[in-house]
Amino acid sequence: QVQLVESGGGLVQAGGSLRLSCVASGRSFSGYNMGWFRQAPGKEREFVAAINWSGGSTNYADSVKGRFTISRDNAKNTVYLHMNSLKPEDTAVYHCAGDPLRVGGTRAYVYAYWGQGTQVTVSS
Repeated sequence: QVQLVESGGGLVQAGGSLRLSCVASGRSFSGYNMGWFRQAPGKEREFVAAINWSGGSTNYADSVKGRFTISRDNAKNTVYLHMNSLKPEDTAVYHCAGDPLRVGGTRAYVYAYWGQGTQVTVSS
């Protein structure tokens, strides 16, 4: 069993930056692909970014490409989401997710483990 705990959310003005962290319990973290998803009020959960088990491959939603960077530190069991040039439309609860089967990608249903989420609010 893996538990994921996100942190780093908050209130920021448009154009600002935040770094989200997701710490995983369990010894298998380094073998998992990891992803970040977000859900705004009244909207479906959407893919933001993903990183493979080694950190050598990443994937981003078009809406965040060039502004967000996903990274991981397997020694610290942590995955990060660096968010720059934030926009009001980035406002959402951000969840990290773990994919032990390494199917990977943008589809939420392939991720077996989920954190509770951290709120990001971007004011205009």
